[in-house]
Amino acid sequence: MNSAIIVAAGASRRMGFDKIFAMLHGKPVLYWSIAGFQECADIHEIIVVTRAEKLDEVKKLVAAEKLTKVSAVVEGGAERHLSVWNGLRAIHAEGSQFVAIHDAARPLITPKLISACIALAKKNGSACCASPIPDTVKRASHENLVTEDVERQNLWAMQTPQIFSSALIMQAYASLMARNELVTDEVSAIQKIGKRVALLENDDYNFKITFPRDLPLAEQVIDIRNGQEKKR
Repeated sequence: MNSAIIVAAGASRRMGFDKIFAMLHGKPVLYWSIAGFQECADIHEIIVVTRAEKLDEVKKLVAAEKLTKVSAVVEGGAERHLSVWNGLRAIHAEGSQFVAIHDAARPLITPKLISACIALAKKNGSACCASPIPDTVKRASHENLVTEDVERQNLWAMQTPQIFSSALIMQAYASLMARNELVTDEVSAIQKIGKRVALLENDDYNFKITFPRDLPLAEQVIDIRNGQEKKR
């Protein structure tokens, strides 16, 4: 059995409104993020982690859209790693082999990408979707003045899902919680216990909804994908 944790407990400060309930083709961003895992044959249970005041709203969405793989909707914490920890503790411990952790703000995730990442995790113990950084990268001062070049070779932008064997991610998070350390993603937690993470190069759309301008772009991607499906 493989589990998925959808992290939907952020404050959406840069968005200016709750982005996981922003609408894409008539359905909330959160719906699309869950649906990718619902439709993936390699995922067997889904845990959604959200803010306390959104628990009922998320449960209603799950019921209305018949997202039957969602086994629990749990309250998140003040920081991302605390939310992930709450999600990990809600997993059905018996039989769960791999855990996929995904940002709710990435609604363009596909079952194909999830399965590919799981396959790589099975070979390596852990895997993360990522993209090589194509742009010229500079480091700047606090005054936004360029201070130096950053060699972009071997630089990757991390995405989600990030997928790990259940034993490995539980070990990493138990260690993290014991030391009261903060991380911004699960790859960092794995690195802290001295383990490596394989990267799955993703050439498909999987960007994070961060600013209002990202919503119409995501709708265009969905339109393109729907058009491709109709042609088959």
